[in-house]
Amino acid sequence: MKSPLFKYRNLEEVLQAVGGPVKLLRSSQLGPYQFPVAAPEYTNWRDEQRAWKEGVALLNQSFHMTDLYLKGPDALKVLQKVGLTKMATFPVNRGKQLIAASPDGYLIGDGIVFHLEQDHFRVVGPPVISDWTQYHAETGGYDVEIDRDETVSLRPGEPRIWIYQIQGPHALALMQEVTDGTLPEIPFFGIGSFEIRGKKVRALRHGMAGEPGFEMFGPWEDQEAVMDALMEVGEKYNIKKVGSLAYPTTSMESGWMPHPVPAVYHTDEMKGFREWLPPQSLETLGSMGGSFYSDDIRDYYMDPIEVGYGPFIDPKRDDFIGKAALAERAANQRRKKVTLVWNHDDLMKVIHDSLYADPPARFVNFPLAAYSTFHIDDVQKNGRHIGVGQFSGFSANANEFITLAVVDMEHAEPGTQLTLMWGEETMPRPTIERNTLREVRVTVAPAPYFEKIIKKD
Repeated sequence: MKSPLFKYRNLEEVLQAVGGPVKLLRSSQLGPYQFPVAAPEYTNWRDEQRAWKEGVALLNQSFHMTDLYLKGPDALKVLQKVGLTKMATFPVNRGKQLIAASPDGYLIGDGIVFHLEQDHFRVVGPPVISDWTQYHAETGGYDVEIDRDETVSLRPGEPRIWIYQIQGPHALALMQEVTDGTLPEIPFFGIGSFEIRGKKVRALRHGMAGEPGFEMFGPWEDQEAVMDALMEVGEKYNIKKVGSLAYPTTSMESGWMPHPVPAVYHTDEMKGFREWLPPQSLETLGSMGGSFYSDDIRDYYMDPIEVGYGPFIDPKRDDFIGKAALAERAANQRRKKVTLVWNHDDLMKVIHDSLYADPPARFVNFPLAAYSTFHIDDVQKNGRHIGVGQFSGFSANANEFITLAVVDMEHAEPGTQLTLMWGEETMPRPTIERNTLREVRVTVAPAPYFEKIIKKD
């Protein structure tokens, strides 16, 4: 159904019409970010989660992410302007994390950028990072060609390329066996080329949820042949396809904040972007939910330092957005990313009350308990707000129900006892039933919950 917001020309007009960003996001009827096409479960989500820790997991990323292609002599300059990471040098056949901040140092979003050929890059991730990058490429006077392959959630048709991720302790053995000839040595975040069943494949070497892996891609017409080969050879390694239920829970284990509220709704400095951004965008249509509530949109934001991106910032470059503000935030870090482990009795009480109490608690979906695009829960200490939780869910690998959060530094030590407020009683939306808030005791643990075993060169 066509959104009534589409009658406006851009995000800025929408905000003026509805009364600001908090009202816009809190009133959105959209549910959590969708993973289209993939089945909810191929086996069951518990075994699919265990696959990336115990065997091999195959995650199909072909449909739910946006690909932005930049080509030309100024393509790297665009990325250096937008991204705060070390990009003074960026050779061909390398990948880098692209992390973007607002001029005043809040987190906008992140993704991965692939250097495919000389002066030819592919940015991949949620739509927000592509929107922000494309805006600067188009309006900054750069000599660059722009091409975009949107997530199929926002446009009809098939993707241009297939993207398969192979993860787990047996991922390398599988790749060595399925590759035609010899699998080349690929350094961490390097890109290698090889063939599978005669089909040309490129792959980024990386890790996810503490395990090594490969993110492979190639022309869409080859997707079926490559998938068949991976599943046939992977049978001896107990390969499991990962469905849309288990897929987003990887972020909880690996400590990645997948959908922070993008810091684009405030300040006149960001007005040009808001006027550029069409209403058919995640920033306009996305929903914000959770137990935390404030009238100030900035209270929902996070910053790159507190979510763990501080070591990636390049202090030698002066050409990226937010440089001065991020230096100030690094010198005065206020919050830190942690994992919150739910008290078992409190979790069982919430589940019981969601079914049998009146008024009920909010239902707890498994494995991921998210009901909006941007989810923000209130984290407290002795009744005082000290942080926010993002996605919550169950990890079969940890055998715990956990939340990825940022909390005040003084409460970030592992073992600290805190309280997470569970529910959403004052912001009625179709994805949320009538409910009242419940207090859940949580214990601070490290983030990422599982340390990566693969090291960067």
